[in-house]
Amino acid sequence: MTTNLVAALDIGGTKIAGALVDGDGRILVRAQRATPAQQDGDTVMGAVAEVIGELTVSPLWGRAASIGIGSAGPVDRSVGTVSPVNVPGWRGYPLVERVRAAAGGLPVELIGDGVAITAAEHWQGAARGHENALCMVVSTGVGGGLVLNGQLHPGPTGNAGHIGHISVDLDGDLCPCGARGCVERIASGPNIARRAVENGWRPGPDGDTSAAAVAAAARRGDPIAVASFERAAQALAAGIAATATLVEIDIAVIGGGVGKAGEVLFAPLRLALRDYATLSFAQHVKVVPAQMGTDAGLVGAAAAALTRRWDEPVAGVAGV
Repeated sequence: MTTNLVAALDIGGTKIAGALVDGDGRILVRAQRATPAQQDGDTVMGAVAEVIGELTVSPLWGRAASIGIGSAGPVDRSVGTVSPVNVPGWRGYPLVERVRAAAGGLPVELIGDGVAITAAEHWQGAARGHENALCMVVSTGVGGGLVLNGQLHPGPTGNAGHIGHISVDLDGDLCPCGARGCVERIASGPNIARRAVENGWRPGPDGDTSAAAVAAAARRGDPIAVASFERAAQALAAGIAATATLVEIDIAVIGGGVGKAGEVLFAPLRLALRDYATLSFAQHVKVVPAQMGTDAGLVGAAAAALTRRWDEPVAGVAGV
């Protein structure tokens, strides 16, 4: 039987999405469940199994050669486990083993969700054609991934490029990760909104205190809202410049809910990058919005599965 498809899972704290994806990145079959994020680990896995089960009843399932997973992290692809911060029932959870069992023994490739989105943007989106790229998700958290020398670089555990936890303020606020002054603690949506409120910004009659509401206020010229986005842009610029200095990227792609703020974010970000990316080989880095939208996690998980060489097993993961 022809095996020219892969299955893909995009697992986050809100939803578990699944798809069958062809070699051109087209999604042919979809399935989705809400994530029971506050339930025990096996209950969460039950929702994953339901998504896989819905895919397996498709006539196309028999053409799936492998399954890729992009999961909220941290993940550890070296042993096949996940410990998402926003899914407390999964701590060192053996996701690869459980998914492989639910998928009838198909080979499984696990990467972090930021790496998955990077794979999608490099394959089909804004980083296409770039040999060295950083792709970021700026939303409830800040994640990311790297493309180096034209290849996705997930790292040994699948977390390489996790820019959200680069410290850019040595005396900054304590981050839930345990460090201080992380990019995520300054530039994520909730922290943009928190900083605005702490500095005196007040929402409109609808009471909306989200980062999207702060962005709308910034577009209207509210100085506190503008300042909160400028601070986020500065943190992102510092993280991007550090990455460019370390591994010589030529493009930084920014997606996620905060990325949708548009020039409220991108204009001060590009300006701040001039102050941080000062070395000659880092000055040329372009910053652009992501293109792949809500399907990025699925397409990226599929890309990782399609490009993985299954004759080179990941140490510690039996059968992969």
